[in-house]
Amino acid sequence: MNSLIDPVELIDGSVLLHLGDGCDLELPYLWLRDNCPCDDCRVPQTQEKRFILASVAADIAPTEVAIKDQSLSLVWPDDHPTAYDLNSLRALIQTDRKPQQPWPKNFSPQTYSWDLFLHSSAVAIDALEEFMRHGVIVITDAPQEPETLEQLAPMIGPIRELLFDRIHNVSVEGHVYNIAHTSLGLPPHNDFASYSFPPSVQALHMLHNEVAGGESIVVDGWAVAEQLRNDHPDYFQTLCDFAVPFREFDDNNETYAVEPMIRCDSEGNIINLRFSNQLMQTINPQQPGIREFYRAYHELCLRVTDPQYKSTFRLEGGQIILVAAHRVLHAREAFTPTGKRHLQDAYFELDNIANKLVWLKRQRDQQHEH
Repeated sequence: MNSLIDPVELIDGSVLLHLGDGCDLELPYLWLRDNCPCDDCRVPQTQEKRFILASVAADIAPTEVAIKDQSLSLVWPDDHPTAYDLNSLRALIQTDRKPQQPWPKNFSPQTYSWDLFLHSSAVAIDALEEFMRHGVIVITDAPQEPETLEQLAPMIGPIRELLFDRIHNVSVEGHVYNIAHTSLGLPPHNDFASYSFPPSVQALHMLHNEVAGGESIVVDGWAVAEQLRNDHPDYFQTLCDFAVPFREFDDNNETYAVEPMIRCDSEGNIINLRFSNQLMQTINPQQPGIREFYRAYHELCLRVTDPQYKSTFRLEGGQIILVAAHRVLHAREAFTPTGKRHLQDAYFELDNIANKLVWLKRQRDQQHEH
């Protein structure tokens, strides 16, 4: 640090640290007390926070503040000491690079062998990193047996059960409750838009594909929405604000949600595109903002079906598409039902996949250390 600058300043309700290289960090007193890392304030075995902020006054201020041995040291009015390593504080303000990346031109999903995906940590790490990056991968050479998707659980987490079936059968025979069970083409969509929180990962396993046509399609929905924001920010905002009804049902089940088509996080990053032409219900024509919504929705439909955002390929028997369902829309071209076409799909959660990737990388790094 520059010795001409006091590394610590006390300003209104905060400690201002000058960490050098133009890096300044303002730390509110309440934040400093709430995040104390000592064993009295946290459960040592789990590092969960034990201290609760209600036990101190809102205007609490430290009685002592100093830099000692590359640590920020504080003492509070009740003589409780707190120490923060300066490097750990610096790491807090380093922006993590988001793993998601837009698809390159002429994108096609990467493929990974079923056996290697499930039994090789190196392949699994590569596959899951690619999945987190682009939101879709294809697994090849999977068993062409019903319920095979159950075997993915050790790698991507447990199946999220939804209504209708735990593992859904998609064919022109059997239980027909939506357009997927016909030979008609399917526009790009994500499943279960009729849930308040739709599943965030979907696996589609082709058991048999002996028909002409029926090519699979995936669309980078977030790229579509981001480009819409750039070109028509008013349309984008309308799709963030206007609530749309979605319904999926059969004789025994009823799912219904009223939600905007686009959701963003607190920093404005898109976190969910909800798009399902077949599940969208008739909107009250007197709903305020409906004219603006339909202009925005029309533009979104044009872009979702634009070939520049699509990747089209044939899914053969023994292949599985894995999609990040809040980002990637999937679709299917029409087919001629002259042979057998049987697909099964099931749902998972992105948090579990992200957790597995962290765990696998940690195991790899520990092995390299030894």
